[in-house]
Amino acid sequence: MVDFPQHNVGAKFKGKRVGYFRETAGYERYKSAYVEGFGGLPAVRQSVDIPTAFGVVRAYRFGEGDATPLVLLPGRQASTPMWAANLPSLIGVRPVITLDLLGEPGASVQSEPLTDAADQAAWLAAALRVLESRPVHVLGASIGGWSAVNLAVRHPERVASVAILDSPFVFGGVTWKMITVSLGSVLPGMPDKWRNRLLGWISGGVQAPADLPEGRLIASGMRDFAAFLPMTDQPAKDKLAAISVPFLGIFGGRSIVHRAKRIAKRARKLMPAAQIEVWPAASHAVNGEFPEEIAARMLQFLDEAETAKGA
Repeated sequence: MVDFPQHNVGAKFKGKRVGYFRETAGYERYKSAYVEGFGGLPAVRQSVDIPTAFGVVRAYRFGEGDATPLVLLPGRQASTPMWAANLPSLIGVRPVITLDLLGEPGASVQSEPLTDAADQAAWLAAALRVLESRPVHVLGASIGGWSAVNLAVRHPERVASVAILDSPFVFGGVTWKMITVSLGSVLPGMPDKWRNRLLGWISGGVQAPADLPEGRLIASGMRDFAAFLPMTDQPAKDKLAAISVPFLGIFGGRSIVHRAKRIAKRARKLMPAAQIEVWPAASHAVNGEFPEEIAARMLQFLDEAETAKGA
């Protein structure tokens, strides 16, 4: 069984501007969902808590081998169990490290405010320094993709390649539909039935969140956790253009987060060397919809990245 830490719980943390669970019942509900979701993951090779200037970051290692690891960064209100569909196939590609984002619900515990994008990159770079002396490959879903790009912009020495899955705030903002869903899903007192419908809209209606442990985890995070994160800023065009490592961007043709074709066109203009793809059948929940296809695409992408590095 995974060890879930004693977290920030109760209104006494509100004034500290750090993420916290609103009440003990919510903390216990989330903890139960996390442990349940984790039980469906492959065997963990190592679990480690890394102290940083902004809090303690929880990381897990999966898989064997000495290849450069692939680091997975989850989306907003998510954590390591969201990768349940992906880990079995990805650990066949290379060793995998997952991190729970600091300031989000999960097993990482924030202790100091995150005031800007520089702070968000700083804690991630500090954690990766402890985990790996070499640059790592980073794959981020949704806001995790923004975190990966933010890291590449501010700490390029930590990154060997970047791949993002339907990530907002990298090449553009979000649609009014996504804003509506995001605001509605975190309203206090929102009935779980309505919240699940909103989350189902994000995931293209493939499966109601309550049907899956990771869905219940995200729903609990939205209901029970209060985050105090800085405004997510889109990286400057010149900063994106300056990213020199191999870059893969996959966007869902059915995503409500943005207009995929428009975002892809903008991405190709800003980063001509990047590999930018629109998967027509995918929604924002592309990682859960196409796990085998993502693993195959990542195998190809990482092989190309490491071949180019050795050339």
